Amino acid sequence: MVRASQPQTPKPLELGAKLMCKWRGETLKSCEVIERKQNEDTGEWQYYVHYDGLNRRLDEWVGLDRFELTSVNEDGKLTRTKSAKNHAEEHEEEGELDLATLKEHEEATKVKNINRMCIGKWMMETWYFSPFGKEYDGTDVLYVCEFDLNFFARREQLQRYLETKITQFHPPGNEVYRETKMIANEEHNISIFEIDPTDQRIFCENLCLIAKLFRDHKTLYYDVEPFLFYIICEVDHTGAHMVGYFSKEKYSSEEYNLACILTLPCYQRKGYGKLMIAFSYELSRREGKLGTPERPISDLGLVSYRSYWVYALLEILAKHRGSVSIQELSDMTKFRTDDIVKTLQAFNLIRYFGGQHSIFVSPKTLETYYTKAKPNWIIIQDKLDPTWQPYPKRQRHR
Repeated sequence: MVRASQPQTPKPLELGAKLMCKWRGETLKSCEVIERKQNEDTGEWQYYVHYDGLNRRLDEWVGLDRFELTSVNEDGKLTRTKSAKNHAEEHEEEGELDLATLKEHEEATKVKNINRMCIGKWMMETWYFSPFGKEYDGTDVLYVCEFDLNFFARREQLQRYLETKITQFHPPGNEVYRETKMIANEEHNISIFEIDPTDQRIFCENLCLIAKLFRDHKTLYYDVEPFLFYIICEVDHTGAHMVGYFSKEKYSSEEYNLACILTLPCYQRKGYGKLMIAFSYELSRREGKLGTPERPISDLGLVSYRSYWVYALLEILAKHRGSVSIQELSDMTKFRTDDIVKTLQAFNLIRYFGGQHSIFVSPKTLETYYTKAKPNWIIIQDKLDPTWQPYPKRQRHR
């Protein structure tokens, strides 16, 4: 009598294995296994995967049933075939890194440690690792107070905190701008608060930790002291609700007027990013300086900046009569001349006539990027608090 063979429990997939995985339904995409964990009760394995050619914010935990296993051998091994191209795409937002720093960053941040964040009325999936501390590793939902940015692992803790500790329903800084704007065809009261970490270090550190959940860059810990933070909020009868923020160096020898910028995912694609960019240039105007964003600029950041730059330049060119130089445009906009030149080149607004380069604006370009733009990010200069002073002047008057 021949005894029937019993099915063997498959060995766990090896780290570094490359195989096909179901992504967003039934679509199969090539991925790499970069971490694994086993359920102590069921013995089942979960795998943290990175999809080839996609941003790291789409990395996720999946079960064995999501994989196409026809090419996996009995040892659970597959050859590692990560290409240099994909490696470069994965780190395109990190700027120039030496190999040792890159490896350290990859190892420390390869697995997203918090799955979702609840802030105010919004629940959103996170995109990247953020160094909240080991006690928060594996947290499903991080609950954040939207007014002072203290955070908790349980909803009950946040609710108790809101009921017993919160008496101020806006960020803990000075309101420096207020305006009513049409956002996504709805009227919103917009406020911008300036926060100095000298007075509000915990708030600024928490802000950077939260921002890291949605930004992939090499900095794991943030020295907040050299910066000012500007929080943009939608204001209603319940308080000021954070939409996003940007940071700005207190002293910048490179004329940087913006260091980091983030619009929370639930508020993206509404023009808030360009509104913050426009506000950073209004601050440069008040300082009597030129401004430019800190380098390197990510691809998505450059798209937003060029869209803002070209609108501002066309607004001047559409109304200007006679010739105008690059330097004159710089004086009017507070843009650096190299930003102006690169923007004009990108939109084919510089032509060669009669032995010299001239600015040329076609009717089609004017219609596409100016007449039909309908921006909601224009800063009204007299809405900025008239008592606001640049940081060095403020320090001298303390």
